[in-house]
Amino acid sequence: MAKSVNKVILLGNVGKDPEIRSTAGGTMVATFGLATSDRYQDPQGNWQDRTEWHNLVAFKRTAEIIRDYVKKGSKLYVEGSLRTSNWEDKQTGQKRYKTEIIISDISLLSGRDEGSGGYSRGANSSTSAANFDQRPPAGQDDLTQSTEISDDDIPF
Repeated sequence: MAKSVNKVILLGNVGKDPEIRSTAGGTMVATFGLATSDRYQDPQGNWQDRTEWHNLVAFKRTAEIIRDYVKKGSKLYVEGSLRTSNWEDKQTGQKRYKTEIIISDISLLSGRDEGSGGYSRGANSSTSAANFDQRPPAGQDDLTQSTEISDDDIPF
């Protein structure tokens, strides 16, 4: 069989607070929507934004991290894979489909004041949820404040 790839990479914002539940076996599951957007030029030359919504699902420890750190508006970098399920609608008898992204890796990109701690975690990682921002507080880096960069400093 030929090699195949099922990989999704998204950078976007959470649309509403994640829904957290547990399976009958006790596995934690987090589901939420992530919005990505791109810009395009319409036929009249005006720039338009197009938003795409993605359904995401996380399990186990990744779901716990989402429960603790992710809320509406959080900016996330997500890696995962596509999974499509289908079923028959009990009322109409029509076949229904749903495509979801199963998260394998997640990085929280929002600042602390935006509801997350900048935590990054792979689904198979065993790191703790502790996060330490080692950047100096704003205004304390004397070197960057005293150094200005001009176009002549850029090598290209």
